[in-house]
Amino acid sequence: MSKEKIHLEYLLNSGSVEVIWNMISTISGLERWFADQITCTNKEYTFRWGKDEIRTAKLTNIRLYSFVRFHWTDDEEPRTFFELRMEENELTGVYVLSVTDYADKGEEEDMKDLWDSQIDRLRRGAGL
Repeated sequence: MSKEKIHLEYLLNSGSVEVIWNMISTISGLERWFADQITCTNKEYTFRWGKDEIRTAKLTNIRLYSFVRFHWTDDEEPRTFFELRMEENELTGVYVLSVTDYADKGEEEDMKDLWDSQIDRLRRGAGL
């Protein structure tokens, strides 16, 4: 079953590149909004939510103060990924967080709702 690419953008009320970068690229930052617990060994991240849900993703690409990209190891489609990219709006000086992910056909809205919820947690956790 092929997946649909989803691209979402979220305005973050911060002009601080450091704050946003740390929230999307470090274990401690991601644990504040993305997953309850995260461990990493050799670019392989284990994400835990609650007591039962565990998924592993490989860090496939990273560019300092720009983006991080992961591929879920249980995803059979090798070209899928989820990416968190920060971009500064040149006019306002605030940052936009762009999220790229893939969802099974018919589940695009559920994936969007999940990201909306996660980004709301990011905003609250970082005061954005």
